[in-house]
Amino acid sequence: MSSQRDGIFPDEVILQILARLPIESLFRSKTVCKLWYRLSSDKYFIQLYNEVAAKNPMLLVEVSESSGLNYSLICVDSWRGVSEFSLDFLKDRVKVRASCNGLLCCSSIPDKGVYYVCNPMTREFKLLPRSRERPVTRFYPDGEATLVGLACDLSTQKFNVVLAGYHRTFGHRPDGTFICLVFDSESNKWRKFVSFQDDQFTHMNRNQVVFVNRALHWLTASCSCILVLDLDRDIWRKMSLPDEVNYGSGNRVYLLESDGCLSVIQISDIWMKIWVLKNYEKEEWHLVDRVSLRCIKGLVPGIFPISQTCGYVLLATHKQVLVYHHKSRVWKVMYSVKNSSTLPLWFSAHSFRSTIFSCH
Repeated sequence: MSSQRDGIFPDEVILQILARLPIESLFRSKTVCKLWYRLSSDKYFIQLYNEVAAKNPMLLVEVSESSGLNYSLICVDSWRGVSEFSLDFLKDRVKVRASCNGLLCCSSIPDKGVYYVCNPMTREFKLLPRSRERPVTRFYPDGEATLVGLACDLSTQKFNVVLAGYHRTFGHRPDGTFICLVFDSESNKWRKFVSFQDDQFTHMNRNQVVFVNRALHWLTASCSCILVLDLDRDIWRKMSLPDEVNYGSGNRVYLLESDGCLSVIQISDIWMKIWVLKNYEKEEWHLVDRVSLRCIKGLVPGIFPISQTCGYVLLATHKQVLVYHHKSRVWKVMYSVKNSSTLPLWFSAHSFRSTIFSCH
């Protein structure tokens, strides 16, 4: 990088400024001059932009109308506030099924089995080819995958979509056979492998899938363990939770990411405890914060942590989105539903970040 050019800022300063712009503003800035276009198109800058974005936890929420027929999408940004955006560029009525590193996996509502991967900030999308498995057997129940996962590797700009569920032949009950379909963006193909799983998943356990260390992680409904899918080897395995986690007796447990690490949050009537997996291979959990919930006591029964970094935690309730600042220990309301939404906000909230990630 050059240090100075005819009295203007050094290239590195310009890069740092551009890396903090919303993507829409960044794209507009490319038309300012050839230098800005070249700098913002460089691989180094794309890596820098995504690193800065990782420090800014965001929330994507599908807010339903009172009729339940329509919904709008909002993005709650701990830096820039609340903004609305649309997935109308997909030209389909969809539901967000998974979110990872700025990409969304959406399923078509009217057309079962149709999936898209899109970057809502750049309005790029990819329609995934249909799997050939569906005419033979079907996911149980309702033809929908029990688990939907999205794994996006920022370093390689490649992604995987995972559909997993209990299969049954027509006229028979499910026998515990767990079918997993994995879409690979590099080959543009699905692959399949079969295993046996006796774990159950609630809706919210399925919604909170975490991609770290080239694996997808789900919390089981009993909160007895974490189910891990190793995408490099196509192997399911189980990971233990922190020994101190106490599920039951009014405690609720959630699985999140924190600065590239796996994290567990336990919420009781008066405390929120946060663990981070500091050593992935040895499964060494560290308690990093213990937060009193007395100042938001009325909201605690319906509160749900969605996204976090070492600096913030974003949480959703039935009608509000809150942010908690670790350093100042201050709570702040970021968003409140103005109309009578039919579903609680946490029901359709996803962790999100604004990244430069191509779907193609």
